[in-house]
Amino acid sequence: MTLTPTRAPDPRVRRLTTTLYGYAFLEDFVLLYPVYALLFSDAGLTVWQISSLFALWSVTGVLLEVPSGVWADAVSRRLLLWLGPLLTAAGFALWVLLPSYGAFAAGFVLWGAGGALGSGALEALVHDELERLDAADRYARVMGRARAAGLVAVMAAMGLAGPVLARGGPTAVGAASVLGCVLTAATALRFPEHRRPAAGHEGWTAPLRAGLAEARTDRSVRGALLLVPAVGAVWGALDEYTPLLVRDTGVADETVPWLLLLIWAGATAGSLLAGEGERLGTTGLATLLAGSGLLLAVGSAAGTTAGLVFVALAFGGFQAATVLADARLQRRIADTGRATLTSVAGLGTELATVVVFGGYAVIASHGGHSTAFTVFALPYLVTALLLKLTRPSRSPRGLP
Repeated sequence: MTLTPTRAPDPRVRRLTTTLYGYAFLEDFVLLYPVYALLFSDAGLTVWQISSLFALWSVTGVLLEVPSGVWADAVSRRLLLWLGPLLTAAGFALWVLLPSYGAFAAGFVLWGAGGALGSGALEALVHDELERLDAADRYARVMGRARAAGLVAVMAAMGLAGPVLARGGPTAVGAASVLGCVLTAATALRFPEHRRPAAGHEGWTAPLRAGLAEARTDRSVRGALLLVPAVGAVWGALDEYTPLLVRDTGVADETVPWLLLLIWAGATAGSLLAGEGERLGTTGLATLLAGSGLLLAVGSAAGTTAGLVFVALAFGGFQAATVLADARLQRRIADTGRATLTSVAGLGTELATVVVFGGYAVIASHGGHSTAFTVFALPYLVTALLLKLTRPSRSPRGLP
């Protein structure tokens, strides 16, 4: 039996990954996460108003997603990763200082802008730096661990949100969230960035032209672009409603963050297993999506705390599939417009998310949150079927 020699750890890779994991953790260490839907509801907002806020968040991302990706390719990806969390911090501060529908809406616009600046820029920076260090094959594993770090931060925030809310109220929860955003921006300054953006007017237009041309001429790139929103949009929208799904099981509000920990523990496990999931191939990915969709339907329809175990397993499968879909895309695109094309995929996700928010409001208003979650398991069964039936094509670069 032939043994593959183990590569010695490269300190440059270690610096990149530790910075990434720290950034991912701090970005999601937001104590407002597990309680802001409850705060909106307690402020008298209806399901339609809450859904309109989520939709406004997504529309902001839709409008800024591709321009921010082009900006990241043309200027500096690290700059955008620094600026984005500061905009989010301003949005959270508004929620605490001026709690009203208008302030919530303005906060979501700022949060959407901050998220758009980082979307595409982070994946492109990490992939290009790993490629420069001859470690691009580690991308899925590294990003899976980064997503896991973010989910651990979400769980930590869920564990702390209840006690902080009880002792200091919304002001303390908001202040801690703003501080986390500021620390995220500071961490972004540690990212290495060795690429040289093109200068002048050509620097702004070349990445966009190159990215769109690649998507137009390469069928495998188009397929990978479509797969990203097909995998990530629905469950990414549903996670905003998980506090309401949990509360509908009959538990007290103080218990909601603790039960959300169960769901996000499943998602964290999915992130950590994403690197191994690259062995699945297209058929395995289809099976993963179908199985996760069925688990979501069964767990949501149960309407009990026990059913949340199935929801947690489903979110784990969706999280792993999301990382794998991103890695599939990164393998297929060329370097010039990497952030641009990643942002195009993000744009598709945001557009699909807006549709899910609207559909969720209609279904939940008539049938409740468990019914809405159950119905939105269906798109994953459809995506799995299409993956199974569509014969995979090979890109010009010979990638599977």
